[in-house]
Amino acid sequence: MRHQHVDEESGELAINLTPLIDMVFILLIFFMVTSSFVKETGVEVDRPSAATATMKQQAAILIGVTHKGEVWIDKRRVDVRAVRANVERLHAENPEGAVVIMADREAPTGVVIRVLDQSRLAGVDSVSIAATRDQE
Repeated sequence: MRHQHVDEESGELAINLTPLIDMVFILLIFFMVTSSFVKETGVEVDRPSAATATMKQQAAILIGVTHKGEVWIDKRRVDVRAVRANVERLHAENPEGAVVIMADREAPTGVVIRVLDQSRLAGVDSVSIAATRDQE
């Protein structure tokens, strides 16, 4: 027993669009919830290359170190002394995430080591340095 909506004057059938609109909104919500967002440091760096570079899946906290020794977290420039507090805050939001330091190939080693040390002091066990994979 199907009910059809008939326009009395013209005799044409009217299509009910409500279920279609509901499905579009459900799909939109589904894609928003399941999409993954690309995290960025806020600064472009020229990463060094390494033959043993591997992909890190749980990179929740990205820290950029420029060739001038500037440190960037969450698209903001921060002082090296503030790295620990920022990492602690971000680590509290996502305890499973790891820290990945994206240092420029010309970045001062002392700054990179200080960032690495501050990240570990913040309670993060998994701290890595980003590199591009060598093309063999």
